[in-house]
Amino acid sequence: MSSSTTVATLNWGILGPGNIARSFARGVAGSASSRVVAAGSRSLDRAQAFAEEFGFTNAYGSYEALLADPDVHAVYIATPHPEHPEWAIKTAEAGKHILCEKPIALNHAQAMAMVQAAREYNVFLMEAFMYRCHPQTAKLVELIRGGAIGQVLTLEASFSFRAGWNPESRLLSNALGGGGILDVGCYAMSMARLIAGAAAGRDFAEPVDLQAIGHLGETGVDEYASAVVRFPENIIARLSTGVRVGEGNQVRVFGSEGSITVPSPWIPARDGGAVAIHLNKGGEQETIEIATDTPLYGLEADVVANAVADGRLEAPSPAMSWDDTLGNMAALDRWRHAIGLTYQAETPEHNRPASGRTPVRRENHNMKYGRVPGLDKPVSKLVIGCDNQAVFAHSAAMFDDWFERGGNAFDTSFIYGGGQPEKLLGQWQQSRGLRDQVVFLGKGLHTPNCRPERLEVEIPTTLERMQTDHLDIYVMHRDNLEVPIEEFVDALDEQFRKGRFKAWGGSNWTIERFEAAAAYAKEHGRIAPTVLNNNLSLARMVKPVWAGCVTSSEPATLAWLKRTGTTHFAWSSQARGYFLDESLRMRLGQGNFACWDSEDNRERRRRAEAMAAEKGVTPINIAAAYVLSQPFPSFALVGPRVISETASTMPALDLELTPDELKHLNLED
Repeated sequence: MSSSTTVATLNWGILGPGNIARSFARGVAGSASSRVVAAGSRSLDRAQAFAEEFGFTNAYGSYEALLADPDVHAVYIATPHPEHPEWAIKTAEAGKHILCEKPIALNHAQAMAMVQAAREYNVFLMEAFMYRCHPQTAKLVELIRGGAIGQVLTLEASFSFRAGWNPESRLLSNALGGGGILDVGCYAMSMARLIAGAAAGRDFAEPVDLQAIGHLGETGVDEYASAVVRFPENIIARLSTGVRVGEGNQVRVFGSEGSITVPSPWIPARDGGAVAIHLNKGGEQETIEIATDTPLYGLEADVVANAVADGRLEAPSPAMSWDDTLGNMAALDRWRHAIGLTYQAETPEHNRPASGRTPVRRENHNMKYGRVPGLDKPVSKLVIGCDNQAVFAHSAAMFDDWFERGGNAFDTSFIYGGGQPEKLLGQWQQSRGLRDQVVFLGKGLHTPNCRPERLEVEIPTTLERMQTDHLDIYVMHRDNLEVPIEEFVDALDEQFRKGRFKAWGGSNWTIERFEAAAAYAKEHGRIAPTVLNNNLSLARMVKPVWAGCVTSSEPATLAWLKRTGTTHFAWSSQARGYFLDESLRMRLGQGNFACWDSEDNRERRRRAEAMAAEKGVTPINIAAAYVLSQPFPSFALVGPRVISETASTMPALDLELTPDELKHLNLED
């Protein structure tokens, strides 16, 4: 059922009929818009008992059978945290709408894969923070935005409880994503972000700074933890959570003219009824009562049903939108990182793709491929840059998604991140068993270490980091004109004969130097360079992004590439965001902007925007297509940081710009 379908009553299937699912089912019974019609469990007896308890007949002994039920419009996912990503993605693939228990995933990486699945399969997805659906929360936002306590300065939010000692329970097991931060600290963080956003007239705000401390127990999860978070406008939040200590679970907001206390912020009137917000302004106390006849989880189901009926894929604020969820997960990642908490599922040894499946290329992918002299496998025309990767869980999610979209080429360098991106790429390919299906482009010999003797140090180190015996393509990251070209060619030939790479080339090399290397190699029986890896983009590089950068965007170089048919891998192929809209463009920094901005480039961008409007794509798609459509073997390096950026790049592959369109974009007509 697509999100555009309007139904009088939303039929729910419950995936994982445990205690929280019982609370949801009881709440739905009091909903005006929903009903539970099915349950799925890995135990048929358990599913049947749940169905009998709540008065419906469709009970299934597998989650897959529940997803196949045509009577189910939406699925409430109530499994343990680590199972949320797999079943949310499979629910999206089944065309069902999704309400996923909080936390939506173990980390931001998994959450972005889930959100992307909802986007691509056109289904509703919401993280189940039921307190966000209660009118008490809407009233709190109204008070903050209305200036009831003046300027918001600080706030306190706590949610903790003392659970019994059971190291194998989901609350304390590292393997099950246990600990306070994820289980209930997610409430405190989401509330702080909501309040800080409301104070600025926005739906939420993201932390500017976060400091934290916590106690990791013998099972390796946080038994209790606290964080101090600074938001824009210097709003300070003090957050506390735990599963082995009971605290006062409340929210207090302090402003320049008073304070607000919410005594029951997280589970306000579970079965319906009245709750109160206390306002203190100018020394006068006011109690604001908020009442509803609908049970708490029924309100949550109503939010989903109403959004689905309206054709929405996301819930309106203060319920959790996709960006709100992603921001909250990123903040929780920072909190956990600050206290040294990593889950087993985030390590290379135990990590699995969010979908639960070993990555395979999608049947409907639109990736295009080319050939590189010296390689016996095709190379995707888009090459993902790995320089922005820092942690395994995030990089694995990015690389899984890239491979499934048909991308098999990866670019990294010896100097990036002190070697961390090379290590992460190696860990990923090893954990997925995909080395034979991917192409590794590794770079080395960056200034000031651009000397032939460094090859014997850097290449073995790179291979060890990447857990492979060879690179597919080796590229000198810089050139050193003080070294005779034959010394570099001889040293590279020696590495080639040791089997450490299959093809090589130069990055930030002049045409003259490239030709000299090729001529020497041919004359002396050495392996010749076949790849040039310079900047090439629709926007002319006004000033070097870094010292020593060389561009191929000049007419003479483009003519040489066309005449010789030399393979070109373009870095900063989309001019580092110059073709994004203004707000996104300027977020990348004035320094980056200055590398590209000029009168002629502004005209190129204007033409790209006009062409994008005609073709139904984005200007940055036009910029990427400009590189891919060149009349020589042209590959584009791209640097998405999140999956949505990867997805937004792919339409460029469906564009084949004509020679006249290329000339028009490049101001040659």
